[in-house]
Amino acid sequence: MRKLLLFHLMIFSALCAANDEDAWFTDNSEERSLAASEGELRFLPSPPASPAHHHINHITITPRSLVDGWVTLNQCHEHIDPVPKAEITFRSERIRNIELIETENIGRAWTEGATIRLEEIDKDARLCLKAETRALHPMPQGGYELRNGPYMRRFLDGYYPMLISLEIHYPEKLKLIDASPQPQPGFQVIKKGDEIALQSWFEGKLYTRIRFRPVSTGNP
Repeated sequence: MRKLLLFHLMIFSALCAANDEDAWFTDNSEERSLAASEGELRFLPSPPASPAHHHINHITITPRSLVDGWVTLNQCHEHIDPVPKAEITFRSERIRNIELIETENIGRAWTEGATIRLEEIDKDARLCLKAETRALHPMPQGGYELRNGPYMRRFLDGYYPMLISLEIHYPEKLKLIDASPQPQPGFQVIKKGDEIALQSWFEGKLYTRIRFRPVSTGNP
């Protein structure tokens, strides 16, 4: 019998305590249950031989996001493993207005709070959704930080290769400072106009942070 596969592809956005990055993500009982099996991040310089789960995100920071922290999210999942059941899970206090907009080769898909449940997943399955996520945070020294993660593909106690593509569109009143992790084999960062694109093959848990500063008159 095929086993239940859980995709804990969570978008976490918690305010960081001073000098304590781990405090961002010490949140609920589910996170604590994962602590016994931490997914050490490992970037993959080349893709695996077989197609792996592709997690695609398009995030738009609007002028209103600078006030309330909520950004718009369009997300797709491709090459979902063909298993009887799976879950895509978000952190409940940081996600709202989840709407499924496309499914292919999936018998049934529905939302329960901050979780999307899938059943009867066939080969080449695809799912797309849109939502809002509270992922933009003011920094104490000024500016803003977009925090996302952990992205991971988890089966029982193991973490498996996946591809993440992340595109962020931001208003002209913001200027990109930097992105973390730094570009390296297996993690690519591309700046183009008022967008930044990240792409990575990896195993384990991936967190991303992108920092911006406001652009004022005379400071382009």
